[in-house]
Amino acid sequence: MVKITDVARQAGVSPSTVSYALSGKRPISEETRRRVAEAIRELGYRPHAGARALASSRSNVLALVVPLRAGIHVPVVMQFAVSVVTTARRYDHDVLLLTQEEGDDGLRRVADTALVDALIVMDVQLHDARLGLLRSLERPSVMIGFPAEATGLTCIDLDFMAAGEACVEHLARLGHRTVALVGSPPEVYLRQTAFAQRVVQGFTAAADRSGLASSVHPCEASPAAARLVAEQLLREQPALTGVVVHNEPIVEPLIDAFEQLGLRVPGDLSVTAICPDEIAESVRVPVTSVSLPSAEVGERAVQLLMKKLGGGAVPEATLLPPRLTERASTAPRTLA
Repeated sequence: MVKITDVARQAGVSPSTVSYALSGKRPISEETRRRVAEAIRELGYRPHAGARALASSRSNVLALVVPLRAGIHVPVVMQFAVSVVTTARRYDHDVLLLTQEEGDDGLRRVADTALVDALIVMDVQLHDARLGLLRSLERPSVMIGFPAEATGLTCIDLDFMAAGEACVEHLARLGHRTVALVGSPPEVYLRQTAFAQRVVQGFTAAADRSGLASSVHPCEASPAAARLVAEQLLREQPALTGVVVHNEPIVEPLIDAFEQLGLRVPGDLSVTAICPDEIAESVRVPVTSVSLPSAEVGERAVQLLMKKLGGGAVPEATLLPPRLTERASTAPRTLA
């Protein structure tokens, strides 16, 4: 393995001078920088992003900003992160994962250094406090999610409004007349998280168009909370025959709760969900669902960013259409 001392010997300078050339902590002459850069290239020295930055004026590092706030389902977030990392590696880029909830202060601290070339921002709120900074940064960015006002930004995501509509329209085609959305934890709605709000909008709009009775119920991500919501729904909507779930951890606990309360799925109650396919397929009664395309969204977010880094034009908005897969959890409504 090539060491910094090997680079120093090749360039005819001290190891500390190589370190300064990489870090930029002390000024060195352009001639010395050139010799160090040539030695790095000739020896194939790759200690970290700084070495690549010396030759290209870039760090070859992307920042993935995903605050791990309350109510976030971490396993699904990590699916997006893995897709971003693996796609970035195809472009010879590393990824710096930023998980603290620091708003624009954290973004500015990273953007004002040479740590990263560009940013991918997740957990987007409708009125996100980071929007002004993202619009003003010289470094390119892509948001996975759509704020209420997305002008001047590059955004990509599943069309969550259309996903909510697709679930309701499927239930309506099967003859269901009373439906409910069991949604994300309450704090997700309090923050006005964009994807959760879009699902509610689509669910409500589709139910209204089809003349269905409908209701929306936030739910904590626990089996106990799922049981309480199931009891509430049967108490308040005795004619309920269709449910849409947008809360990955409670898909199976909610079905279990309904069946413990005497409803058969899908004989008495049809259930749809918006979730990754592996969750929908693993439930005891496989669930009709709109797939969450985390791999595709992460990959395309990096592709958009790479094109922006190369000076290319990209669309401001990329909405992936929902894909609903019918499984065993939905059936035509049985008339009493």
